[in-house]
Amino acid sequence: MTTGTVTEEFKELDSVVVRFSGDSGDGMQLTGTQFTNASAIAGNDISTFPDFPAEIRAPAGTLAGVSGFQVNLSSHEIFTPGDSTDVLVAMNPAALAANLPDLKDDCILIVNEDAFSRANLKKAGFAENPLEDGSLERFRVFSIGLTNLNRLALEDIEGLTQKEIDRTKNFFALGLICWMYDRPAEPTLEWINKKFGKSPQLVEANTRALKAGLHFGETTETFQLRFRIKAAKLKDGIYRKITGNEALAMGLVTAGKLADKPIFYGSYPITPASDILHNLAALRHFGVRTFQAEDEIAAMGATVGAAFGGAFAVTASSGPGVALKSEALNLGLALELPMVLIDVQRGGPSTGLPTKTEQSDLLMALFGRNGEAPLPVLAACSPGDCFNTAIEAFRFAVRASCPVMLLSDGYLGNSSEPWQIPDPSKMEPIKVEHPTQVEGEEFLPYARDPETGGRPWAIPGTKGLEHRVGGLGKAPLTGNVSYRPEHHQQMIQDRQAKIDKLTDIIPDQTVRGPESGDLLVMGWGSTYGAIRAAVSRCQAEGYSVASTQLRYICPLPKNLEELMGRYKKVLIPEMNCGQLAFYLRGKLGVEVESLQQVTGRPFKIETIQEAIRELIGKGA
Repeated sequence: MTTGTVTEEFKELDSVVVRFSGDSGDGMQLTGTQFTNASAIAGNDISTFPDFPAEIRAPAGTLAGVSGFQVNLSSHEIFTPGDSTDVLVAMNPAALAANLPDLKDDCILIVNEDAFSRANLKKAGFAENPLEDGSLERFRVFSIGLTNLNRLALEDIEGLTQKEIDRTKNFFALGLICWMYDRPAEPTLEWINKKFGKSPQLVEANTRALKAGLHFGETTETFQLRFRIKAAKLKDGIYRKITGNEALAMGLVTAGKLADKPIFYGSYPITPASDILHNLAALRHFGVRTFQAEDEIAAMGATVGAAFGGAFAVTASSGPGVALKSEALNLGLALELPMVLIDVQRGGPSTGLPTKTEQSDLLMALFGRNGEAPLPVLAACSPGDCFNTAIEAFRFAVRASCPVMLLSDGYLGNSSEPWQIPDPSKMEPIKVEHPTQVEGEEFLPYARDPETGGRPWAIPGTKGLEHRVGGLGKAPLTGNVSYRPEHHQQMIQDRQAKIDKLTDIIPDQTVRGPESGDLLVMGWGSTYGAIRAAVSRCQAEGYSVASTQLRYICPLPKNLEELMGRYKKVLIPEMNCGQLAFYLRGKLGVEVESLQQVTGRPFKIETIQEAIRELIGKGA
């Protein structure tokens, strides 16, 4: 929490990190989302980190069942949800225990004392009550009987059970935090009326709970803390809050409009990619067809079929689902049809950590198919960037007439930030041409475009364009089944060549900071925010360090090797065991330093800062 000046009854802050934490049934994701929405409307720059268990309802009161939502709100541009917590709302002992390692000294700790029963303390692993044993002395602790206060506020509402009343206590906590940070209540009140409009009792209960929290902050003598964070100075434009999965859905629809093509989305629900399906299903009026398949294999097969039929075809999954899709994906690659596969990565292997983030599918995206099977791989770096990357993935797919892998992850997919809504009139159309019959000429389905290396995208049923498709080896030009060695060699070389030709439209890699120096920090995907913040801080400390973020992983930008050579050392932070570092060593023959983290959580800024200081110090 960065402190500024005191104005009237408010203390002005530059930024603050607030975390809501409780049982997975306490509504912490909803509470955090509503607080984020109010902060976005207030004009702050925001970055969020939802963190919840994989189980639908983990054992109540246990560490395994803790659900949290962290939001960093600021009066200036920020890039991460924050390393440490300034304010923690803990709804039970388990929430307190789970978050203690992340709390700053002097953190404001708001605790629901009604939940600190002997049984709950035991479940959370406390031998003594931390509210009484002095172990929380380094924090500013406010112990509030939140459950009972909320019950008193709602006691005269008829027709509600005790359980239904207790479900609203998260809004009491939200009201209190909104009062503390001068957040408007109107967005949440509007949401309540829209969400529970068919049940007047629930509208009344949630409204009263929210207002009770506001009034508690205003009237209690023991809780006189109020803060204000000024609106951030963002670029001129119209903004909205967006998550990575929402941005992917919007980007896919926009790509369809830019190409005047219908979007077909075939998928099987899987965490953390399912929200893409949920968002696209509501956009059928934009020419979107969504298909929820019976499994991942069927979803990929339907996507290949839709691409064959001429649609902009896309599917999405996470690591386990991508593994299942690999055979049909390879068919799409052999058929040389444009389509997009989105991988919203999560912790693995196997079922792994369904609700935690990781970047461990990179090598699978690059090499996880049988045979020589190259395809383009792109990586989005922020929630808003998912929009642009989705459009670019389809540009690549059409140009190279092949499947494209787009890498996101659970952190990007679920976290949110302010996003400047682009002007559609300034977007470059995606040019799609389907061949027609030319009298007197034989149609050659695998003839190569001399500029792109792609093949014609012929629509089934077009007169004179009949041709064979399938996964068997093919003869060049005709696509007829062939086992001739020279034909197999030629087709493999042709498929690689069209991927390589994408470097003609990939921009040169650029850096933030000095064009040469002691250290270049290179990232891909969701490491962007932590890398950018860490490098900026180290630059302010006088270190000769720059940063760069790879969007184009296959093929790599033409100038990447030369750019890397301008620095004494290159550091690559990854949420895996060094997969990009391994790839670059083999592809470019360069030596790099690998900073590895496989914890299911995104990098902290300070982790990368420490690595930068250590590396430059060693090189001095």
